[in-house]
Amino acid sequence: MASYPRNPDDSETTPRENIPGVPDYGWRVKLDYECKTKCTPFTKPRLSQIPSLIGLSLRYMKVWVKTRRQGRRLFIDHLDQVEHKAMYGCPLGGIGCGTIGRGFRGEFCRFQMLPGLYDHHTIQANQFILCIRKNGKTVYQKVLTGKKGKHLKSWQWGFPAQNATYHGLYPRAWTVYDIPEYKLRLVCRQISPVFPHDYKETSFPMGVFAWSVENNGSEPVDISIVLTFKNGTGSKDDNGVEVQNEEFQCDTEGRQVSGVLIHHSLRDIKCTYGIAAANKDDVHVSHKLHFDPKGNGRIVWDDLAEDGQLDSTPEKPQKKGQETAAAVCSQTTVPPGGKKEMDFTLTWDMPVVHFKNKEKLYGRRYGRWFGYKNDACPRMCSYALKHYPAWEQKIEAWQHPILQNSNLPAWYKSALFNELYYVSDGGTIWADELESKNGDLSIKSIPDESPIIQEYSKFAYLEGHEYRMYNTYDVHHYASFSLIMLWPKIQLSLQYDIAKAVIAEDTTPIHFCMEGARGIKKKGKSVPHDIGDPEDEPWDCLNAYIIHPTCEWKDLNLKFVLQTYRDFSVTKDKDYLEAMYPVAKVVMEIAQKWDTDGDGLIENSGFADQTFDAWSMTGASAYCGGMWLAALKMMAEMARVLGNDDDMKKYQEILNKGKASFEAKVWNGRYYNYDSNPSGGHHDSIMADQLAGHWFLKASGLADGTIFPDDHVKSALETVYKFNVKGFGQGNMGAINGTRPDGGQDLTSCQSEEFWVGVTYSLGASMIQQGMIDEGFQTAWGAYHVCWEWYGLAFQTPEAYMMDKHYRSLGYMRPLAIWSMQWALEKFQPQLLTSS
Repeated sequence: MASYPRNPDDSETTPRENIPGVPDYGWRVKLDYECKTKCTPFTKPRLSQIPSLIGLSLRYMKVWVKTRRQGRRLFIDHLDQVEHKAMYGCPLGGIGCGTIGRGFRGEFCRFQMLPGLYDHHTIQANQFILCIRKNGKTVYQKVLTGKKGKHLKSWQWGFPAQNATYHGLYPRAWTVYDIPEYKLRLVCRQISPVFPHDYKETSFPMGVFAWSVENNGSEPVDISIVLTFKNGTGSKDDNGVEVQNEEFQCDTEGRQVSGVLIHHSLRDIKCTYGIAAANKDDVHVSHKLHFDPKGNGRIVWDDLAEDGQLDSTPEKPQKKGQETAAAVCSQTTVPPGGKKEMDFTLTWDMPVVHFKNKEKLYGRRYGRWFGYKNDACPRMCSYALKHYPAWEQKIEAWQHPILQNSNLPAWYKSALFNELYYVSDGGTIWADELESKNGDLSIKSIPDESPIIQEYSKFAYLEGHEYRMYNTYDVHHYASFSLIMLWPKIQLSLQYDIAKAVIAEDTTPIHFCMEGARGIKKKGKSVPHDIGDPEDEPWDCLNAYIIHPTCEWKDLNLKFVLQTYRDFSVTKDKDYLEAMYPVAKVVMEIAQKWDTDGDGLIENSGFADQTFDAWSMTGASAYCGGMWLAALKMMAEMARVLGNDDDMKKYQEILNKGKASFEAKVWNGRYYNYDSNPSGGHHDSIMADQLAGHWFLKASGLADGTIFPDDHVKSALETVYKFNVKGFGQGNMGAINGTRPDGGQDLTSCQSEEFWVGVTYSLGASMIQQGMIDEGFQTAWGAYHVCWEWYGLAFQTPEAYMMDKHYRSLGYMRPLAIWSMQWALEKFQPQLLTSS
């Protein structure tokens, strides 16, 4: 790929041709695609930025050493960052049940089976193999695709990658293999049960590989496809655990399937993999119960080549502590000019999990239907192969109106759906607390638990693959549009958990790393930064983040108010509003104390006291001040809806005073200044996210031009577009966080010179809300282009990237903010969605 910014019309991964059976939109590459850009994680700040980071570094190292001595990893491990690999594709599996990643070349990689913890391994033994036979003889046999490694040397690797195409459109992916010498085309559809407003199947740990084989030749051919899979996740722990393989047949869910179960443990948690194929009248299914994934693989390869089927006799008896793999084969005859289909499924049953502290047991949500006994894989295999056509219908009904709308850019259609990979692959857990009764596990009855949580379970996802904190609230604020639009009950469940956490207090002494201040881990009456680390005990041990004392962050409390009203604006759930309102009042009372001069506007405290946690604000600020005004307006509106006239009057009076102060202190005639402290050296910087408050206010239907005047909003957005967007990479890199009035970068912190993907998407949404449609799409295109094309970060979208090919925090929550663009289109530009 060329190492320079390209424009949307020159996108290299936007489909250029129609492939029958494959959507015309998505992320498409040949299997020989290589990202030519060499990018690396950010590790070296500028010399001018180092002095402010010395204390942080020393204190961080002290905590890092202490944590490692305890046998744990720190919640952000800067000394062991994940290696960037431009290889990933759509992950497999539903939401909150663990995921198995797949590379676009066909690799099984990036296992997230233990909640919130990742194994970034590519397993050589996990493959699809193709065998072609004519007139009773094997004429072709290759692995599809994968690279030759140090094991399984008898297997034939090296499928001509230029003859295969990958197409990702989450939650589905297609791989098209052309074999011209035999006039064959194979298409593999990878399907996961993820679709909106579903709270059952979307939680299921399963995926399907539906293969179609087209014979364009003049003679019949016998086709065999084999799925091989091994125990574990590719880590060193795979060797030494007790593993047992078991063959099975099952038709309990309406589809007859045959396959192999691999019973093993991950850490000390029982897990079973199920690989199976559908039995059909014209398809013969066979299997190999066991082979050595670190051997030469000949017992599988030669057996398949002999007759296109597998002998169930294992290579040798399994030994305790030995890694094992199994194989399932489907064989059919495809007549000349004909087409046949063979269906496989991969499921995993790990229904009962715990976090590192082992204080509680959780049952993954799918256990409500498949039980908690770790015996459900046969049923799940039958279920998956019976119901996947219905999944596809639901996915197509959801995606079709957007994909077929000619008013929407092609890249946007890819970004909108493919960024959703993070909802399932974000370390996500969707679960119920369990208790044991008479030897059986069941959902624990918690008297004060919200009915929403009782019905829809608890939900948590990580800030990032490398930033291991659940439900990081300042970041979720941006990502939450994806949940409230697609799975609103999950968003409400998460809010109920946060509301409960507001009241909680944890007096554990903490030495905060940035400023060196001492305090307690979680103050009461404050919105938590996060609900915990999976290496600890989430939901009980709050605030894994110990860089700053986040009880003094100026955005967290406000974001609770903003999300509460935004959620109500779409759900009209008055019970939810009545439950959230008292908590919103509490956090607003705390926030009002940050108005140190009584002018109706809160002040920042001179440190990085908000989501830009390395970029300090002092005094009134565009970011936090704007959100404060939006929160006041929402509190007044919530009070009106609930019939609380005194509160409504109170918040309106503060708002009237505060908006006048905001205009006087921050508005400079063209845009809203970064903050009101002229001695800080960057008070007049142009912040890409300066209208964050107005964005949420308008998205919630409450903007009326009196708080943020329309002409000011338009001028500010035009300024950001000119300086932060068009000023860099020919306007094809997204929005840089901060610029100076002369057009240069704001270099006062490492974050001011970063491009944040989620902020860029939300800025695009803000522009679309204001009718700046072309500018909004161009702004957002830059982030998609850099991550998904230029830097090779597909399906691992980071928090941030920089001009010099550095990125920070692979696999991040905030880019889900692209769904705020769809929200803006649906609510403010419906004319673009009604024509095709």
